[in-house]
Amino acid sequence: MAAEIVNPRSESEADGTGQEGGAEPLDSFDPVFALHRGGKMAVQATVPIRDKDDLSLAYTPGVARVCTAIAEQPDLVNDYTWKSSVVAVVTDGTAVLGLGDIGPEASLPVMEGKAILFKQFGGVDAVPIALACTDVDEIIETVVRLAPSFGGVNLEDISAPRCFEIERRLQERLDIPVFHDDQHGTAIVTLAALRNAARLSGRSIAELRAVISGAGAAGVAIARMLVEAGIGDVAVSDRKGVVSADREDLTDVKRELAGFTNKAGLSGSLESALAGADVFIGVSGGTVPEAAVASMAKGAFVFAMANPEPEIHPEVAHKYAAVVATGRSDFPNQINNVLAFPGIFAGALQVRASRITEGMKLAAAEALAGVVGDDLAADYVIPSPFDERVAPAVTAAVAAAARAEGVARR
Repeated sequence: MAAEIVNPRSESEADGTGQEGGAEPLDSFDPVFALHRGGKMAVQATVPIRDKDDLSLAYTPGVARVCTAIAEQPDLVNDYTWKSSVVAVVTDGTAVLGLGDIGPEASLPVMEGKAILFKQFGGVDAVPIALACTDVDEIIETVVRLAPSFGGVNLEDISAPRCFEIERRLQERLDIPVFHDDQHGTAIVTLAALRNAARLSGRSIAELRAVISGAGAAGVAIARMLVEAGIGDVAVSDRKGVVSADREDLTDVKRELAGFTNKAGLSGSLESALAGADVFIGVSGGTVPEAAVASMAKGAFVFAMANPEPEIHPEVAHKYAAVVATGRSDFPNQINNVLAFPGIFAGALQVRASRITEGMKLAAAEALAGVVGDDLAADYVIPSPFDERVAPAVTAAVAAAARAEGVARR
């Protein structure tokens, strides 16, 4: 079976006559609701069922032979079912986009969207799974029990700091890739854009000092990846200021964060940390005063990725920064996770990787940056999600890295 980007709606569904209560259907005046009526995806067979012979092969009695073979040789499940080519997109609905804790049902439009992006941009089938539980142990046990049906798990829109423990423990218990896209997808695309911004300015990442606004899932993952990539220094700020070892109010995650960031020993506010900084990375919301932006180093980079309102509006950022990126599609240099996760899972599934390693993530970032090539410019440090070179480049790089790191099984 394959998840197709189709919506097999009946005529009555399409015209909104199924609306309850006799009220005018929402999709009669809003194209967003019109597009979503009936959902954004369906399941379609990949083999024909035209007659009794087809039925006997696809189902009973023929299917019993395949079941018996898998029972005797469990690895055959990857060859004779869809397991090795399908991803579970799992959420509990606690941190959905910028909407927060809206619950599993309300998260489904986003999870469906994620699934069709997997298919559209990576050729990967994906199934949205919204869980009616928020307890860490319950989520872990539920996903572990679902895992036999899937070749990988994409964790999505699960609130921090719970998301860190959920991902870590699932990675320990499962032998398939488990990837929290809110963390690592954002980090990979950010690193790719930063590599190209540095190249454009004639510098290396090792020469840069970065400040990250936001110590949630994305902020922590970005900091970790920048350190892995050899950033000169990076400090992370939360609502109370720079995360530093001398603070007594840190969670376990932030205490660990303080241990591998902020070599300069900065403390105090985000604004003070920005003085002389080469890079601003925003994954928090809020607004950064223009004076703080003006205090950054000459030729700085501003990646203000909050949606819908960037922490620093591009009009302000361009006054002081050499390269400006946002999370929005209506400005150049959009930092969009869809540049990463489809190719990452496609590469991991291609080689039946047991997990996604740091090396595979770094390879994805390098491949993504490489797509820009000689067209590098201040308004083009990261390719468009619609650039057809992106997914193949990331897929190939991730598959090669998996083999090099010994986590590939074919």
